[in-house]
Amino acid sequence: MVKRRRKGSDEILLIPFLDILCSLIGVLILIIVVLCVSQSQQTKGRTPEEIKMAQEYKDMLKEKAEREKLAVVVTEKLTKLQEIQKQLEEKKQSFLKIRKLLDSSKEIQEQNKEISQKLQKELDNLLVEIEGISRQQTESKKEIDLLMTELKKRQVPPEKKLPPVVVQPSGSGMPEDTKVFFVECSSGSLKVLSAWGEGDYRLSATPSVVVADTAYNHFLTEVAKNKKSIILFLIRDDGQASFNTGAGRAEADFGIRVGKLPIPGRGQLDLALFEKFRGTIQAPPPVSSDSVPPVKKS
Repeated sequence: MVKRRRKGSDEILLIPFLDILCSLIGVLILIIVVLCVSQSQQTKGRTPEEIKMAQEYKDMLKEKAEREKLAVVVTEKLTKLQEIQKQLEEKKQSFLKIRKLLDSSKEIQEQNKEISQKLQKELDNLLVEIEGISRQQTESKKEIDLLMTELKKRQVPPEKKLPPVVVQPSGSGMPEDTKVFFVECSSGSLKVLSAWGEGDYRLSATPSVVVADTAYNHFLTEVAKNKKSIILFLIRDDGQASFNTGAGRAEADFGIRVGKLPIPGRGQLDLALFEKFRGTIQAPPPVSSDSVPPVKKS
């Protein structure tokens, strides 16, 4: 019978060596994987051809920016060159004009001579006209002095002045609450008689003045506020046209009652019989440059 062998205590085991080998292989594989991942991250998954094209694109952008800067500089240079050319052209034109003037200086001298002779002739004519006007002025002064002397001779002495003209109410009288205002009409003028307690107010009787005069329009506006007021126009022998203008404005545009009374002679007016009927209004405002006549009543 064969006896079983006993296991020897010096037997070699290979398991630890295999473990080390497998560990080493795993470490190598890990290193390879890490390197591959790192390279793929640096190139972002692009191929070398794509990386090369990207680099070329960056270079092209840089070159484009440099060319744009160069284009700006060139444009500025061209603008400056155009200005220089324009100035050069102007200088050439000025040169040609001056040269033409120099070449034609004789003709210009002849023309200036003719113009000078013509101006001298006109100056002589003006001197003759001035001398004639001076003589006329002297003669006019003499005539004026003669006329002034004649006027002084014809002036009425104070002791021989014309008697005043007493203005009397006509008809059967008027109500006591009536307010009467007086306007004297003479040749080419109207005179508002003491309507606001500061003496008389005279204005031209031309339609344009009657319409635009601030004081007269103020007078009509204030009188129109009292329906019992009346304006009595005192008409001198030459004042009919003035009455038509002044009374027409008061009656047609302001609705004021008007009356008329012919005044014979040239004496001063005496309105004492109307003293209790005399009306007064506020003084007109100071006349300013931008004053306008009041709006007409409808």
